[in-house]
Amino acid sequence: MAVSAQLLREELQIFGLECEDALIDKLAELCVLYGQKEEGMVGELIAFCTSTHKDGLTSEILNSFEHEFLSRRLSKARPSASKDSGHAGARDIVSIQELIEVEEEEETLLNAYTTPSKGSQKRAITTPETPLTKRSVSARSPHQLLSPSSFSPSSATPSQKYSSRSNRGEVVTSFGSTQGVSWSGRGGAGNISLKVLGYPEPLTGSYKSMFQKLPDIREVLTCKIEELGSELKEHYKIEAFTPVLVPAQEPVTLLGQIGCDSNGKLNHKSVILEGDREHSSGAQIPVDLSELKEYSLFPGQVVVMEGINTTGRKLVATRLYEGVPLPFHQPSEEDGDSEQIMVLVACGPYTTSDSIAFEPLLDLITVINRDRPDVCILFGPFLDAKHEQVESCLLTSPFEDVFKQCLRTIIEGTRSSGSHLVFVPSLRDVHHEPVYPQPPFSCSDLPREDKKRVQFVPEPCTLSVNGMIFGLTSTDLLFHMGAEEISSSSGTSDRFSRILKHILTQRSYYPLYPPQEDVAIDYEHFYAHAQLPITPDVFVAPSELRYFVKDILGCICVNPGRLTKGQVGGTFGRLYLRRQPAGDGRQSPCAAAQVVRI
Repeated sequence: MAVSAQLLREELQIFGLECEDALIDKLAELCVLYGQKEEGMVGELIAFCTSTHKDGLTSEILNSFEHEFLSRRLSKARPSASKDSGHAGARDIVSIQELIEVEEEEETLLNAYTTPSKGSQKRAITTPETPLTKRSVSARSPHQLLSPSSFSPSSATPSQKYSSRSNRGEVVTSFGSTQGVSWSGRGGAGNISLKVLGYPEPLTGSYKSMFQKLPDIREVLTCKIEELGSELKEHYKIEAFTPVLVPAQEPVTLLGQIGCDSNGKLNHKSVILEGDREHSSGAQIPVDLSELKEYSLFPGQVVVMEGINTTGRKLVATRLYEGVPLPFHQPSEEDGDSEQIMVLVACGPYTTSDSIAFEPLLDLITVINRDRPDVCILFGPFLDAKHEQVESCLLTSPFEDVFKQCLRTIIEGTRSSGSHLVFVPSLRDVHHEPVYPQPPFSCSDLPREDKKRVQFVPEPCTLSVNGMIFGLTSTDLLFHMGAEEISSSSGTSDRFSRILKHILTQRSYYPLYPPQEDVAIDYEHFYAHAQLPITPDVFVAPSELRYFVKDILGCICVNPGRLTKGQVGGTFGRLYLRRQPAGDGRQSPCAAAQVVRI
């Protein structure tokens, strides 16, 4: 196919564009490659520049035009053109694979209308005894499924620091009896039962947000104070709470919520106690902490304090009542298989900060296929809003398309393992709704063969796995609450343990108030969907802070870390669990756990 460089130049001049000879040659090459005439190619180029608000014509714009428009649209619309030209190399592996699938489906349709002797014999004839298998799909490797160059030509180069790491597979922390453990599952071959628990119902879809009023928020917080206050009153046999504004010479017992000072912070000298509606109409009173030997407080914490309130204006606290966690789930025969299972937990980002090649994600898929865990719980972000390429708007595909390609890579790439996949969204997922609590991802085109093993859950989520309860949240509560907590302790308890204990005893996935600036909470849905319905057997809370596995009040708390830390590899977690038989008394189902470097 002959292409005239002069005609291309004249067509561009119509739109006021003057180009160097090198760009004209490149455009002529694209005409040949994609079977386009000069006028049509220039028209498509101008439309692309107009829709993307690009001025002038540079080599970078031509590269974006090719990868974002030509390779995704024209190559599919005109498969015969590239076949005749012999320039198949312009397409990525995914595009070629899709063309092969289309041809095979067309051939299968023709075979259905012809006799075996006349039809094509390239594929085996299918019968009910020998059903047609999607060989081309299941045989694809994750590297074929994910093509970063299709959405970021400039940043698809693998990270050098990540590739050169020398500590792959290193176990950085362990819990329980891990000696001699093989760390391999059955790949979902057993009877795996996954069920999302709600309080009263789980969040299943999107909702309208940003319509709440301050009185509505206050109503939710007050209801929470009253609920926890009632539990504390019953547990500690407290006869009655004293109204905040009533002065008394004798010790008084007050119920309220810890509030910040005028600077929005807590200090070790005094805090603000915001009273409940029933006893004090929400009044605020300073609390002197100097007489308390041990305490751990954070904004939003519901507490019961005992002390002296001689003036009605300031309470000198002498005792702080500990919160009470909810009971654990009592397993029953309906909870499914009680065999030992392996659960893998990992949290994004799934690519390093200096690349969009998703190498860590591909390495994680390799681990899943090798170890075949029964359940894989994957936390967002999958496409991180804080990634340099995302913040700089350098991706040439919509965020939703990049996420779907990651999702397809994980689902199809782990199909051979048989592992059940649980996807938890994150407020940092750039394509998803940035409101807390967060609805699950939606995926209407999930292949039929994967529907039984793939589950999308909200953030946060309480998940039952064969009767063993997991508390899941991708929001970095440890970092948020750690920045606000104040404490005085003569013991050896560490900050992580104190914060985790607060989460369990406050019975909330996010008890901090006011929340961090980047957490937009809808309090109506927060009250309905972000409370702990029961104390989980395993609580997974990924964080930027150091990884750990801890036993807190009988709940195994895991911070698996993140799969990447800047330009280097991070960590993921794995657990062995076995549900105890009903009626044998409560024992933790977690037999062993580890955090491992990718």
